[in-house]
Amino acid sequence: MSKGVAFITGAGRGIGRGIALELAKHGYDIVAAATKSDPANTCKGNYEVKARVEELGRECLPVAGDIADLEQHHRMIQEALDRFGGIDLLVNNAGVAPLQRMDILDCAPESYDRVMGINLRGPLFFTQAVARQMILQVREGGRPKPAIVFITSISSDTASPNRTEYCISKAGLSMAAASFAVRLAECGINVYDVRPGIIATDMTAAVREKYDALIQSGLLLQKRWGTPEDVGKVVAALAEGYFDYATGAVIEVGGGFSVKRL
Repeated sequence: MSKGVAFITGAGRGIGRGIALELAKHGYDIVAAATKSDPANTCKGNYEVKARVEELGRECLPVAGDIADLEQHHRMIQEALDRFGGIDLLVNNAGVAPLQRMDILDCAPESYDRVMGINLRGPLFFTQAVARQMILQVREGGRPKPAIVFITSISSDTASPNRTEYCISKAGLSMAAASFAVRLAECGINVYDVRPGIIATDMTAAVREKYDALIQSGLLLQKRWGTPEDVGKVVAALAEGYFDYATGAVIEVGGGFSVKRL
């Protein structure tokens, strides 16, 4: 029996994929959203995730859509509702890094606009639309208690002047999480801010050597890269209600990155 329906943006790879598989292990049906969704490609992307989720005994609906394009939001949500009748967990995971890391003095408006559209503007208004649907579900009853998880970053409060647009987008997304937590508490909808640290994904592959050296030199308490599964386990715990009295909580998944030391 399904524990509910989880809508995950950016589910075709990396952290989103890890979250999708972990939630499927815990009994959730998955709506796997990604910018591209190719049924012929079962080696990677949404349809590879679909195959893995179904191997775990759960249903998976791949949905194609650009989270930065607000006009696509209604159609993406409606596809989930047509298939499953509701959305019980929203995981705002879709995000990008700048196409090129550049000094803040050289940051281009085009790069800023691209990152902000995908990482902040899109998720803000997508959450707005899904939250309205969740409020209706709460009023009607008969479904699991809904929740919303924002996948932000340790970059929400850690400056990197060679990718400033990314840090600003994640700082803004953390504020969006806090604001939705305040607004939706009266509706019985919990909201959480999950902040991954140095996670081994396609996005971080280009800086592998840099972070290998930083980790070995003591940047983290736990001297290893994080994995998408590490993030997925945290999201699964939130979905299961183990943090039911902690709406608005900020949870770092960063191997002890933020612990102050002397």
